[in-house]
Amino acid sequence: MWFLLVLLPFQVGLSGAVDSDWVHLPSKCEVCKYVALELKSSFEETSRTHEVIDTRYGFLDDRNKKKIKYTNSDIRLIDVTEGLCQRLLEYNLHKERTGSNRFAKGMSETFQTLHHLVHKGVKVVMDIPYELWNETSAEVADMKKQCDVMMEEYEDVIEDWYRNHQKDDLTEFLCAKHVLKGQDKSCLDEKMEW
Repeated sequence: MWFLLVLLPFQVGLSGAVDSDWVHLPSKCEVCKYVALELKSSFEETSRTHEVIDTRYGFLDDRNKKKIKYTNSDIRLIDVTEGLCQRLLEYNLHKERTGSNRFAKGMSETFQTLHHLVHKGVKVVMDIPYELWNETSAEVADMKKQCDVMMEEYEDVIEDWYRNHQKDDLTEFLCAKHVLKGQDKSCLDEKMEW
């Protein structure tokens, strides 16, 4: 019987970690890019409903009731923005990729390979226990934390886009024109690799 032991140096930072050789926290540009991406995705997901909302609450004079489509309502805006930052926790760090593409949903190629080796019976020894392999990385945890701050700070800008500028690209409107105004916007030009 053959037994193969693979030893890999691997460090995992904690969410309060600072940039080091192993942990490269997301830039403001990267965070905004993924906030805009998830906002677009969430608005797209909620655009498919044909619900109508009665905006008059009460029982007086039914002739004056006003109904609006859910897709144009404040309730939709609240639904989309309320859980948005939590969606960023679905991302994983893909160290084999560069730039802002290092964040993507799904397991990284490195961890797919390691899981495959373990399932084949190979003993893989790392500085991180097997039980923590699928835990949120420091980079993704920091991206979620920065998202919480960004959503609060730019709530009015997102609301303005929703009410008045939906024909404008959300990434351009939110990130380039507001969040990153006068700052590095280079990650916005990186093409997504998925």
